[in-house]
Formats: sequence, C-alpha cells, structure tokens
Amino acid sequence: MTFSDLGLRAELLRAVEAQGYTTPTPIQHQAIPAVLKGGDLLASAQTGTGKTAGFTLPMLQRLAEGPRPAPRQIRALVLTPTRELAAQVGESVADYGRHLTLSSHVIFGGVGQQPQVDAIRKGLDVLVATPGRLLDLQQQKHVDLSKVEILVLDEADRMLDMGFIHDIKKILRVLPQKRQNLLFSATFSNEIQALANKLLDDPAMIEVARRNTTAELVDQAIYRVDREKKRDLLAHLITRHDWQQVLVFTRTKHGANRLAEQLSKQDIPAMAIHGNKSQSARTKALAAFKTGDLQVLVATDIAARGLDIEELPHVVNFELPNVAEDYVHRIGRTGRAGSEGKAVSLVCVDEHGLLKGIERLIKRDLEKHIEPGFEPDPNAKPEPIENGRGKRGGGGGRGGQGQRRQGQAAGQRNGGDEARAPRRRRGGRGGSRQA
Repeated sequence: MTFSDLGLRAELLRAVEAQGYTTPTPIQHQAIPAVLKGGDLLASAQTGTGKTAGFTLPMLQRLAEGPRPAPRQIRALVLTPTRELAAQVGESVADYGRHLTLSSHVIFGGVGQQPQVDAIRKGLDVLVATPGRLLDLQQQKHVDLSKVEILVLDEADRMLDMGFIHDIKKILRVLPQKRQNLLFSATFSNEIQALANKLLDDPAMIEVARRNTTAELVDQAIYRVDREKKRDLLAHLITRHDWQQVLVFTRTKHGANRLAEQLSKQDIPAMAIHGNKSQSARTKALAAFKTGDLQVLVATDIAARGLDIEELPHVVNFELPNVAEDYVHRIGRTGRAGSEGKAVSLVCVDEHGLLKGIERLIKRDLEKHIEPGFEPDPNAKPEPIENGRGKRGGGGGRGGQGQRRQGQAAGQRNGGDEARAPRRRRGGRGGSRQA
C-alpha cells in the first residue's frame, strides 16, 4: 500500500514524497479515503501514528477540487488545544499543500493579534487556530466562519480536558450547519463519545489502537527513589547512560523551572517550557531541543501537548501524573513511527498509589529498579502531593484518579489560550500527533 493507492492528487503525492514518507500508517490508510468521501469521521489512534497527515492530506484535496468561493472566506477550520500543536499542524498544511494554490494561516494566543488579523483579511482557505484566540477575533468581527466547509477538532480529548468545551460550543454556533466534521482524539472516552453524538452525522469510526494502550516499542522502567534524591538520580542517569535528548515531565511550572536550573548547574543543558513562558521562549527552547543543541527539555503536561519530535529516544516522568491516562500520553512522545524509545519514571513513596493506578490502566506491571547509591529509605512515610495550584492532593488510594491535573489552564496566565481554559473537575486523556 502506497499513498498513491489512496486516491490522492499528484500535487499531494509530490509533497508527501518530499517529506520522506512512502507508506501510509494505519490511521492514514483508513482516514484518508474516509475523509475523501466527504462524510463525518470519528478517529482515535495511538500517539505518533500520523493523525495529522490523516486529515490534512484529504482536507487539502477536497478544498482543491471543490468550487472556489468568494475571497475572504475561510473554507476549512482546524481547532487545536495548544499553541505548539497549532503551529505544527500549520506547518503540515503548508508542507503538504505547497504545490496547490491554497492559502493557510495559524492563529493562537500569547502573541500580538494584528498580524493574524491582517492575514485573515486577505482571505484563507485553511485556518488553524486555538479556541481562545479564534473566539476573541470572531467576537471582534475579524473572522467570518459562516462559509466553513470542513471542521477538524484535533486532540479533542485534550481540548475537553482543558475546559475549552464552552469556547468550542460558541464557535460551533457561528459555523454553517452543512459541513464535514472530523474529530480526532487519542481516546474514545465517554466525554468524546458525547461530543461526537452531538457534532457528527453518521460518522465513519476508526480506532487504530486499543484504548489506553502504551506503544509497544517503548521500554518502560520504574526507578524507586526518595523524593529528595530524584534530581540527583536524574542527573546520574543522564550522565551515566549518555542520554542526549531527554524530555522530562514535572507536575508544576515552578518544579520545571527548578529542575532545569539544577540540571544546568550540573553541566547538563536544560530549559523549561510551560504556560508562564512567553511564546518566543517556548519556541526557542523547543527548536534547540529538536536540533539537539539542548540536551534536556523540562515540561508540564500542557506545554508538551502535541510536541512533534522525530525519534525522541528518552522520556522521563520526574513526577508521575495524577491522572493515569496522562502517563500514556507522556510516554507516547517516544517510540513513535517505528522507532524504539525508553520511558523512565522516578517514583517515591508518595506516588505508590499513582503507580498502581497506571498499572491498572495499562494492564501490566512495570519493571522496578533501584539504582545503587540511590536506594530509597524503607521507613519513609508518604506525604501529600502538590497539585500545582498552591494546594495539596493525595497520591494514594485509587491511583490519584480523582485528582486535579497539574500546572494546567487555570493557573497559567500568559495571555494565551491556556490562560482562557477554566478549571475542570474530571481527569484528562492522553494523545499526540505525527507529521
């Protein structure tokens, strides 16, 4: 099976070949023909499986082959939960559409809106946006969504978890009733099913991977360690094993800053990204990490959403997430598109309950290690876990399933879309993308 077997135009096949892809992934194999038929789609796939190309390629083809409307009309709208993901989807649209006469632009918060307004005013075929900034511009009457032919909700599960459901509903009210809807999600949660029932009309359904499974090519390991020794153990593992590209997850923005500073002091180049960082700082750190100039990128869950890093070899959970499904999302950053990866979690006594919840979710026991020189105190007592909002939550019991996720929207006040998302009580889901 090749991309040409899927019925794609020659211009798109040239662009796919230029990107170095020859064989479609399972989600692309199923989604591309389904989208080309013009019907609605509900699709779920394991992280790193190529969901973005799965909707971008057929969306571009349908726009290229459809009648051209009057200028200044947006024909396709792609909604994403974070700035980074919006930028990456925008890059994919530009890359795959380079041989077509279609225009596109990306808008998100955290940066000035005037250049975005100017781009929209010229007219666009494809607009990629985060919900908050799009709603702002729509309410200022800078954006006309009345002629949208195709709506894509990318990473829909995370948008729900971040509290964007109200913004999404407002956006849906200004879209035309007759349109094609494509909903892509990492999971088919109950919330996603409810949204799909309201949004989609007799959709085709695709589920490439079993729900809440972890990538088969990811080697997962647990290191038991006292909470006070985690930073030194992380530096030790990075140095001893010569890890050159490491994505590290922390619960809180403050914790990410503190860890990056300590690693840098130990001659391990590290930077932190989170919602309080400016967009330019986040972009700079991510670019340095992708090129290998930055050895360690320390991130909170929201900041890492949608990171597209080819062949990322190492992911470290410096702290386990309070929501078990986020473990699946986090380690999905590695072991992508056929590449092997390693996921390491540093677990102290506070997190034993969270670990049990994760193992129940993925239906397997994770291999436990104790690094010589970092043996945990067998008499250590668990302490409440900081939840990232100046409060504390428990780490025991039911694996932390009822706990609020960390460092999330309500605490992020940088003027971007994350800052708009209200607090939400339910736990979240994982997910990702590939070019």
